[in-house]
Amino acid sequence: MDLVNVIGGGLAGCEAAWQIALRGFAVRLFEMRPDVPSPAHRTGDLAELVCSNSLKSLRTDRASGLLKEELCLAGSLILDTALKTAIPGGSSLCVDRCEFARTVTDLIGRSPLIQVVREEVTTLPEEGFVLIASGPLTSGGLADTIQSLLGTQSLFFYDAIAPIVEADTISWDEVFVQDRYQDPGSGAYVNCPLDRSQYESLVSALRSADPLKPHEFEEARYFEACMPIEELASRGERTLAFGPLRPVGLIDPRSGKRPYAVIQLRPENRAATSYSMVGFQTRLRFPDQERIFRTIPGLGSATFERLGTIHRNTYIDAPSVLDTAQRFRKDPRIFFCGQVAGVEGYVESTASGLLAGLNISGLLAGRQPVPPPETTMTGAILRKLTDTGVSPFTPVNAQFGLLPPLPDPKQKKDVKRRMLAERALRDMGEWLEEQDAARSTQHAE
Repeated sequence: MDLVNVIGGGLAGCEAAWQIALRGFAVRLFEMRPDVPSPAHRTGDLAELVCSNSLKSLRTDRASGLLKEELCLAGSLILDTALKTAIPGGSSLCVDRCEFARTVTDLIGRSPLIQVVREEVTTLPEEGFVLIASGPLTSGGLADTIQSLLGTQSLFFYDAIAPIVEADTISWDEVFVQDRYQDPGSGAYVNCPLDRSQYESLVSALRSADPLKPHEFEEARYFEACMPIEELASRGERTLAFGPLRPVGLIDPRSGKRPYAVIQLRPENRAATSYSMVGFQTRLRFPDQERIFRTIPGLGSATFERLGTIHRNTYIDAPSVLDTAQRFRKDPRIFFCGQVAGVEGYVESTASGLLAGLNISGLLAGRQPVPPPETTMTGAILRKLTDTGVSPFTPVNAQFGLLPPLPDPKQKKDVKRRMLAERALRDMGEWLEEQDAARSTQHAE
């Protein structure tokens, strides 16, 4: 059973395949694109980022930043590639999405132990371990197979994608460049400032626009971090001003004052030829998007390289079917990882794939999987993913609230997070050393 079949060439699948091959085992990595397209992908590259080009914060006092640091300690392919293809993004790790995907595709393709198979998988391979990393856009045929395997209905929610604007169509005299809390004129983010009247008009337009609706047989359930902008606007007049349009830490150099609200644009590539609208994932119809978004200062003549879209994300009820190795309890030959397993986010998917790769490699070498400590962000996400006491299950992402409390929890928020991060990185380092020692001992024997 030395052969490993990894189904899905996204972040989780590529990370898992890389870790397995790195440890000397052969992998067949199945990816249906470009022969079979998906509703959201645009290329046939592996590890294509279909939503934002941001992997969120690099700061370890942020949950996502701590998870990144843990993955760097573990030798993550995805994180290493992201850092090498990074573009300016303030305190966030933003990448040139095309360069990132091409680099991962090239590295995977050059691995002597990874065979990339470009075909759709609708039935599971009968030989070797099978790791299902098909992602949130799992094809219909494979989804039916998974549903039959699990004996339960797959869960799902809807994910929305933000528009991208061509840089040379932005009215640069109406916007200003500044990262939050930096000097005006510095940073990567382009800010479209709104006064109160402009903000209220935008909110009104978003509320009255006509969104695309799911099919009658599908319940629309949105993950909170990917909430459509019009859905947020419907929650209250000031919701956007305290959410994605918050002006905190920004000063318009023309007035010397903080705007009432701002819409931020983030570079999509190293050359900054296009920008994504931060937090503007949407399910509005295309004509309404163009009409409304062109009322935003600086975007009056904008050309949209891509308008916002909506797609269904499929994931399994992980706690009811997976053990702490992300292995299907009823058939230990089958594993799940990534978003189809119930994690949400680029970095979380990468972590899930890395753990699956380590677990499968260990089993092939004759060792039983040992999960990371729950004091690490990686281990805490895994615990949440496989906790049988969780009902109903919703996708998991990195949060400090997942970590066990400190011995003395009465600390200021920033101090507490720093202490939690220090503990997590120490425990992650010790766990990785133990895994390396176990592998070295086995090789010596």
